[in-house]
Amino acid sequence: MNRPLGIAAAVLLALGTQSPAWSADEGWIVLSDSLSHFQKPLGDWYTAKSVRVDPGSERRLKGEEGTGIIVNGKTGRTHDLVTREKWGDLEVQLEFMIPKHSNSGVKLHGVYEIQIYDSAGKTGKLTGADCGGIYPRGEMKPHYHHLDDGIAPRVNAAKKPGEWPTLQIVFHAPRFDAKGEKITNGQFERVVLNGQLIHDHVEVLHPTGNAWKDKEHATGPLLLQADHGPVAFRNVRVRPLSK
Repeated sequence: MNRPLGIAAAVLLALGTQSPAWSADEGWIVLSDSLSHFQKPLGDWYTAKSVRVDPGSERRLKGEEGTGIIVNGKTGRTHDLVTREKWGDLEVQLEFMIPKHSNSGVKLHGVYEIQIYDSAGKTGKLTGADCGGIYPRGEMKPHYHHLDDGIAPRVNAAKKPGEWPTLQIVFHAPRFDAKGEKITNGQFERVVLNGQLIHDHVEVLHPTGNAWKDKEHATGPLLLQADHGPVAFRNVRVRPLSK
């Protein structure tokens, strides 16, 4: 049985752009305190106590050794982080930092992506490839290309590179019958970026990116993308919404 989401959704909408005072109680599992929560290989990920845009390059991040923040190495191109544990319905809260022109993402079940991208200040049409978007379907050959626009965020709520945006997600997993046939699509019930509601009860008909043909499952890991550019995460925590 699903937990009531009314209170959770209200809290998400009430959060502003300040770093939220998130705690580890009430069923939350904190993931950013250690890399031990994630499967190997971990690549060039490391932990830091502080992170900023590298003074020598606006397209890189520089971390100070310590704990509390996870950073995807010096080059910004390494293995994705994938949790050891798998979940069904899930609430996710985190903060992230990217430098200029960087690209990352948060993937529910490892295949349904909320895009992280340097979209600050963009005017005009938004797509699922912009920050906060539900990423478009894609194919790898003859070269990687999109098959559609994905699902754009309602508004451009992106912050400038070097700042700490907040992202909150309430996700419902797809449902399957006794034969394993899908009977209900997955759904992003709420996605809130920097205090602004950017997705509200949006179904996902299939996985995103080049995983769109992959078989879907009732449970899956949380994936933090690390192979498209520098990114750092802090205050990463998840809370299962069903048993």
